[in-house]
Amino acid sequence: MAARSAAAVILYGRNPVREALRGRRSVEQVIATARVAREPWLEASTVPVALVATDDELGELCGSGDHQGVCARAEDYPYVDSAGLLDADDALVVCLDEIQDPRNLGAVCRVAECVGAAGVVIGERRSAAVTAVVCRASAGAVEHLPIARVRNVTEYLNHAKGAGAWVYGAHAEATVAYDQPDYTGKVVLVLGSEGRGLRPRVVSACDQLVALPLRGQVGSLNVSAAAAALLYGILHSRERPLDRAP
Repeated sequence: MAARSAAAVILYGRNPVREALRGRRSVEQVIATARVAREPWLEASTVPVALVATDDELGELCGSGDHQGVCARAEDYPYVDSAGLLDADDALVVCLDEIQDPRNLGAVCRVAECVGAAGVVIGERRSAAVTAVVCRASAGAVEHLPIARVRNVTEYLNHAKGAGAWVYGAHAEATVAYDQPDYTGKVVLVLGSEGRGLRPRVVSACDQLVALPLRGQVGSLNVSAAAAALLYGILHSRERPLDRAP
């Protein structure tokens, strides 16, 4: 097996490795069991494949038993500049305020990529970064989704408004239903952590707060579930405009 690069990230799981091979970052080497190495998608790859005898060897390499028989050594995740995410007239950007659970970040990124979002913005501090765990939770979606890290989320939102975007914050106590705004044009959807939601200064930077209906006994949704409902609501609104009262 080839020597490990000092800066290499170990990705694991079929979808994360397959999408990394199709995505933007460089993959140095794939490590797989003989069974997985014979799968057509991996046989067709031009990246060198090293074989291991047992699943335990892969588990030791990637630090997880959830590898599905394949890992890859890749370069660090290639973040993008946030300035370009709102270039399109109908850009839809997801901004996350201190989402610290990597699995939640990955799940939100998977939804964002599936709805065709222009990208995701996360903070540099007190926020999960894009790691192998995030890649696994996103089923490899992060390899195709532009993700930017910013020093200050509030400043980014103010910049977005200056670029012509409308900023909508998801907030449990909002009085505006999620399906009421006009989501045409440039839109930034802001989601906060499950524990504290959006911070006050982030709330103040939003043009409008929106809420999902909660009819049961539990008072909140997981952030990735909320992201799915809101983003597909926006997608539906754009494709089939709703009849809104003036």
